[in-house]
Amino acid sequence: MVQQITRGIKISVDTTFEGTFYKNYRMHFAFGYRITIENQSKDSVQLTSRFWEIKDALNNTEIVEGEGVIGKKPVLKPGESHTYNSGCLLSSPFGGMKGHYNMVNFTSTRKFKVAIPGFKLSAPFALN
Repeated sequence: MVQQITRGIKISVDTTFEGTFYKNYRMHFAFGYRITIENQSKDSVQLTSRFWEIKDALNNTEIVEGEGVIGKKPVLKPGESHTYNSGCLLSSPFGGMKGHYNMVNFTSTRKFKVAIPGFKLSAPFALN
């Protein structure tokens, strides 16, 4: 598990290898991740959007941007947390992800970014 705190917002990430499959005559490696967003600040906040940079061992990079996380824009009061599961496909058995969430502080109405710590994705059969 990797964790990071930005402006009182703690991000925790756990990853899993889900398996391999063929699609469009190419091998794909499926990974899952579980993210917990915990508000350790004194203000209520809302996650409005996300930005991901996904890289694989073949030096392919995919940028993913969008509103909320899996269709939600969670509001977190002080002490509350939101957990969700998602996943990605890589063209190699190794890779990594990093990014940030765009959030708004309801007390100050200021927008701010919360770093998502970089984490590795690796298929267990490919480790030595």
